Amino acid sequence: MAAAGRGEQPFALVIDDDRGARLLACKLLEDAGFRVGEAPDGREGMAAFERFRPAIVLLDVVMPNVDGFAVCTEIRKSPGGEHIPVLMMTGLDDIDSINRAYQAGATDFITKPINWTILKHRLRYILRANTMSNDLRKSEAKNRALINALPDMLLQIGRDGSILDIRSQGGFDHVFSPGKLLSKRIAEVFSHEVSAQILENLNLALYTREMQFFEHKLHLDEDLYYYEWRIVNNGADEALAIVRDITERKRTEEKVELLAYHDPLTGLLNRHSFKEHLENAVESARRRGRYVGTLFLDLDRFKRINDTLGYKVGDLLLQGVAERILESVRKSDKAARQVGGVNSSSISRLGGDEFTILLPEIRQVQDTSKVAQRLLDSLARPFAIAGHEIFVTGSIGITVFPLDGEDADTLLKNADSAMYGAKEQGRNNFQFYSESMNAASLKRLALENSLRKAMDRQEFMLYFQPQVQIASGRTTGMEVLLRWRHPELGLVPPIDFIPLAEETGMIVPIGEWVLAAACIRNRALQEMGLEPRRVAVNISSLQFRRQSLLASVRKALDMSKLNPAYLELELTESSIMKNWEESSRILHELKAMGVRVAIDDFGTGYSSLAYLKRFPLDVLKIDYSFIKDIPADQDNAAIATAIIAMAHSLNLKVVAEGVETREQLAFLDDLGCDEVQGYFFSPALSSDKIEIYLQKEERQNGRQCG
Repeated sequence: MAAAGRGEQPFALVIDDDRGARLLACKLLEDAGFRVGEAPDGREGMAAFERFRPAIVLLDVVMPNVDGFAVCTEIRKSPGGEHIPVLMMTGLDDIDSINRAYQAGATDFITKPINWTILKHRLRYILRANTMSNDLRKSEAKNRALINALPDMLLQIGRDGSILDIRSQGGFDHVFSPGKLLSKRIAEVFSHEVSAQILENLNLALYTREMQFFEHKLHLDEDLYYYEWRIVNNGADEALAIVRDITERKRTEEKVELLAYHDPLTGLLNRHSFKEHLENAVESARRRGRYVGTLFLDLDRFKRINDTLGYKVGDLLLQGVAERILESVRKSDKAARQVGGVNSSSISRLGGDEFTILLPEIRQVQDTSKVAQRLLDSLARPFAIAGHEIFVTGSIGITVFPLDGEDADTLLKNADSAMYGAKEQGRNNFQFYSESMNAASLKRLALENSLRKAMDRQEFMLYFQPQVQIASGRTTGMEVLLRWRHPELGLVPPIDFIPLAEETGMIVPIGEWVLAAACIRNRALQEMGLEPRRVAVNISSLQFRRQSLLASVRKALDMSKLNPAYLELELTESSIMKNWEESSRILHELKAMGVRVAIDDFGTGYSSLAYLKRFPLDVLKIDYSFIKDIPADQDNAAIATAIIAMAHSLNLKVVAEGVETREQLAFLDDLGCDEVQGYFFSPALSSDKIEIYLQKEERQNGRQCG
């Protein structure tokens, strides 16, 4: 039976060899509300104690065999017995007996004869005091467990800064050994700067009696650690300091801040933080009457690198470009000094391949051009990345506060316009902003808006350029070319809207429409009785990479009822080189449908000729840039000769683009080129005119149309 809990009758054990005394004690205790057990000697008393686990024990001292002193000692040794109240009763009244009783662990001592009325109250007082003591012990144990579970270090510090006591769970061993801190002063443990901060807050806590909170950092073995202190008054001349290691939290906060304000790929500022820096620079320059330069750098034809070598190489190149920019603007030459110490906090990657450079408080507008030229020169050196030697150039637009704008948004927008102006001037150069550039940007934006509506308004048209077999002189195929008739601008040149469609992603739905419309038109020409011919449709790299390409081809063939043998898809080198395995899978599925595949603009990409053996191809088209000026241009003539010989060795047909003269045709014929297209035979013709062209050709060849 366990000791009584709250709300239960407490259990009392009486151990006495005097039967009369036991009966009196038991009766008294029962009347007082106790549950009672008894034992006639020491041995049975110990057994009863183990059995009942009483809340209090009345123990006679003088008993046969085992006396009360020995029983009390054994009770104190038993588990849970160290805090049970033991009241010893004896007729002995000498001082030695009393001392022995307390040495044995007695809670109190009472001599016989016993005043039973007083004893009843005395027992209740002892029991109540023991209950309070137990509660206090439990509370202390709970608080101690809670403190031990904390990762903090606790320091008891005197007014003079001496460390009076310390408790640590070992998490501070990398800083100092807690055991060696006792009796030392704060100034002996920490640096002058940190100890001054601790002592200042210690004095404030003692004076104001309010908790003081502060943080500090420590440099240890080239690492930086952070600590949080709370100091509370703990008496007139003492304070308790609770010290927590917050290094991990601080490092996490730094990472979050880095992600929030910096580009994760290059570590440069991002758009938001660069804009803040630019705004601050503008305000400072406005007060001081200085200029602020903003350079907007965009890499030329960067998309081609991504398409050809993949995004991983593209990302490595962007990191290399960021390093070149940092290297360039940090140089301590005359131009750098003139622009006031440009550093990494002045450079950002806005996104993609766009970078901006802030030149704060420049003295002369032309200083910006010196930095721009140094940037271009730095980029001119080749990049060695993943086994590739990559050459890249950049176009830079420049704005200057307050000449080109009074705020950050305007300066960035106008610098962007100036950058496009640099691209229009041939790329790999820089241009200062002018009002005309802004007009050009507005024109481009208006063209983009119109392009988004062109399909719904049915403003696109198909043109067809004949592909002629050299041996027979007959038209065996037609390349489809897209034209846009704008309601206000008239016929918009493809060079003005095709790059825009690719940049905005609109080339995908436009390309799907071209594919379906070309198949429908080709089938319609056949149903008119014209000889069946191939129709060649250009597929952009964005279309080719999409999972929907195969579905789009099947849909176009199903809608038009066109025999797949009369559909040819023209792909660029770059579109199939990015992912060899995926490209091979798509090309094999196209071949399984019966569709022909041609490589367009061959020789203008970055790839080698070796990949041709890996893909199921039918046709190789020589880019017009290699046909121009042959046979007089010996370099182009040699390239064309090599391409035709190589293609035929791989059983590929060869189509030459851009044939404009009889000499070009004769040269290609001598080389064994299979087909040609170009102005020598016909320009691209509208849908109606190609029908007339083919009918006329067939009549001349002796075949009447049905």
